Amino acid sequence: MGLVRLPEAEGLPFMFKSTSTSLILLGILAVIVGIIAIAWPSVTILALVILFAIYAFMDAGLQAARAFGSRSAGPVFGHLLLALISLAAGVVAVVWPGPTAYVLVIIVAAWALVGGVVEIFAGFGGGETAGMRALFIISGLISVAFGIVLFAHPDAGAVALALLFGLYSLIYGFSQIMAGVQVRQLGKSAQQPLSALKNAA
Repeated sequence: MGLVRLPEAEGLPFMFKSTSTSLILLGILAVIVGIIAIAWPSVTILALVILFAIYAFMDAGLQAARAFGSRSAGPVFGHLLLALISLAAGVVAVVWPGPTAYVLVIIVAAWALVGGVVEIFAGFGGGETAGMRALFIISGLISVAFGIVLFAHPDAGAVALALLFGLYSLIYGFSQIMAGVQVRQLGKSAQQPLSALKNAA
């Protein structure tokens, strides 16, 4: 008698692959932005606005992609909310007339703090694996800590803001890359028993 193959099980390898790809891409983007922010000599506020906006818009796109790749309502809502937060922060940073260091610090701090809280709540929700929930919580704590530091120092200048944002991006980026690699390995290990079931059917 053949085994019944569940559609959910057949889709698992693709789900793991799409999730890991978006995590790795987001991590690489964050690392690149972090390196640029730290290494840029005599960075200006306008340059920081453009750099942050690019990061926020690309983060919004990747979060939206992860939302539509999720299989349950919980992760979809969480990723879409993070995408909207990043999109809103990027738009505000770009359209704000005559941006100053103080304004940019407040925008980035609010973006990190709100996004971090959403990630922490998503980590305690359902619909994700234990590893992904742990990633949400860790990433959220990093973002919340970054936002609190910025709110505590709203008078930070362009160079100080660039260093803080660069360090945050590097830490966040490497954590996303490591998580993406782990998810991809988990997907490969899950694909092996599925292949065995298909051959036995």
